[in-house]
Amino acid sequence: MTESARKISDSLYLPKSASIKKVIQFTELEKFYHLSFDDGSELGHQPGQFVMVSLLGVGECPISISSSPTAKGFDLCVRKVGRATEKIHKLKEGDKLGIRGPFGKGFPVDKLKGKDLLFIGGGIGMVPLRSFINYAVDKRKDYGRIILLYGARSPKEIFNFPEFEDWKAGKKDVELLLTVDRGDDKWKGNVGVITTLIPGLKIDIEKTYAIVCGPPVMYKFVLLALEGKNFKEDHIYLSLERRMKCGVGKCGHCQIHGYYCCQDGPVFHYPQIKNIKEAL
Repeated sequence: MTESARKISDSLYLPKSASIKKVIQFTELEKFYHLSFDDGSELGHQPGQFVMVSLLGVGECPISISSSPTAKGFDLCVRKVGRATEKIHKLKEGDKLGIRGPFGKGFPVDKLKGKDLLFIGGGIGMVPLRSFINYAVDKRKDYGRIILLYGARSPKEIFNFPEFEDWKAGKKDVELLLTVDRGDDKWKGNVGVITTLIPGLKIDIEKTYAIVCGPPVMYKFVLLALEGKNFKEDHIYLSLERRMKCGVGKCGHCQIHGYYCCQDGPVFHYPQIKNIKEAL
């Protein structure tokens, strides 16, 4: 085995040690982590990919990468949903995690150069979308408009990413439209599901590509709303979160009718999966 092949193999199967540099509590269930590898290397990911995160003696779980590859270090957002993630939520700055990856097929960032980008993110689906959004901002001359539709269940469940206030202020050329399913006494913004933001959009249908990620129930209604705007099917990309286990296509936990989400996805071109009931 050549040295380069050995390095690729190691990244697939052997966790690398990474240190937590910053922790931010987003919501009751989600925490944001900024990390860097202890050997000084970079993750080398593409927007839309994921990593396998391990804690010695506890277990391993798949987590979407939230940072742009143009940034130093990398960001993860961890939802507390099981034993491993509960233990990760107890970690502090300076603690270490094992990282395998990156894995999967990311967003087609080169193919979409020169296009207007319509990001549609629901809940934790904003995590992988943020990677591409910040990449497009850092490579601003390569892309047209950057439009972000962001929906959360309630105001307290909105992820306060480090650049979120800039997005709200219209800085960094990101056009943000924000909505919540249920408002509260302090909420002054739009109330309604994310699809209520789509009909009023003024976009160039020929030039605009939709990049969608959110809970499974969201996809059907977003796709119907895009169809109502006369969106072309081949102008839609979706990131599907599945039950990953190994990250290398061996265990079959993330299989979708012949596709392995950990390798063939998690980003899929809509025409590729439109007739697969299990996918959507």
